[in-house]
Amino acid sequence: QVQLVESGGGLVEAGASLRLSCAASGRSLSLYIMGWFRQAPGKEREFVGAISRNSGSTNYGNSVKGRFTISRDNAKNLGFLQMNSLKPEDTASYYCAASTATDLPSTSRGFFYWGQGTQVTVSS
Repeated sequence: QVQLVESGGGLVEAGASLRLSCAASGRSLSLYIMGWFRQAPGKEREFVGAISRNSGSTNYGNSVKGRFTISRDNAKNLGFLQMNSLKPEDTASYYCAASTATDLPSTSRGFFYWGQGTQVTVSS
């Protein structure tokens, strides 16, 4: 099975940008749809976005659409979440996840492999 490790989180001011990385090991990331999720204290886990195996398709949650971009580099077994125009409400722990689904998901259903998360804090 694949193991995932996120990195790149931190404390930034509102309006700044941040790029998260997700490093995969154990199996090739190209075998999986990759997704990003976030969870703030006291709130449910939220779908951020997902990318197909060959990067041909992406989808995003409404709250991040137009500001966040998901990409991947299968040759390096890496996934990325570029976050622009960050807002205080983007503050959360961010998780990457891998799915063996055939269609691009828009929920956490079908994502069986998860990283440990990285904290993003956006100050106002």
